[in-house]
Amino acid sequence: MSVSVDLKGRTALVTGASSGLGRHFASLLARSGAAVAVAARRVESLNTVCAEIESAGGTALALPMDVTDPASVRAGVAAAAARFGGIDILVNNAGTAQTKAFLDLDSEDWDRIVDTNLKGCFLVGKEVGAIMRAQGERGGSIVNIASVAGLRVASQIAPYAVSKAGLVHLTKAMALELARHRIRVNALCPGYIETDLNRDFFATDAGQTMIKRVPMRRLGRAEELDGPLLLLCSDASSFMTGSVLAVDGGHLVNTL
Repeated sequence: MSVSVDLKGRTALVTGASSGLGRHFASLLARSGAAVAVAARRVESLNTVCAEIESAGGTALALPMDVTDPASVRAGVAAAAARFGGIDILVNNAGTAQTKAFLDLDSEDWDRIVDTNLKGCFLVGKEVGAIMRAQGERGGSIVNIASVAGLRVASQIAPYAVSKAGLVHLTKAMALELARHRIRVNALCPGYIETDLNRDFFATDAGQTMIKRVPMRRLGRAEELDGPLLLLCSDASSFMTGSVLAVDGGHLVNTL
């Protein structure tokens, strides 16, 4: 499956881009013509991502960034804007998760997950939003990567589900306030998407049981997020803001 959108002349910042979906999204935007700043804490992995993008003819910039650290975020966003002459697209993808029963959680578990998944998106969104506002008519598009877990609860992921639910509502709040500045803010909510990190789990009996709850009876593939992401990043969604787009094989509409 191949989806094509022309993003030539656009600049993008993708957080959590050193691996997984963030890495996939960065490569996708680069193939679509955007110059891409890839941000994460793992510098060596970022350099690998940049090398892959550049070997394919794209333009990339590695940005060491801890999304929970305001100073790190400010420095990274400023470097991306200076290098590329502004930022047109932000994919707020950095996130973390943990499987642990609610009564076994401690405050460190809670803070680590909520700070990364929710506060991090706030910090990066605020810095990038200010740059997009200063761009005037150029505006911009912000895509927050949430989750179906932010729309429907599951067991043993309380802080993750809460952080993603908060991100969905943050998306709507941002969209309301930033629309006047020609900045669109939407959320993409993936369901169960197969990645290198979860492939082994989904091959287990427990993982197979989870897959059976998806009406399409399979995992999603990373490339099946390409069309929805490019829609939200491009002018194809020019009258969309505050939207929450689930890509989940029907998981949200399955029976209780």
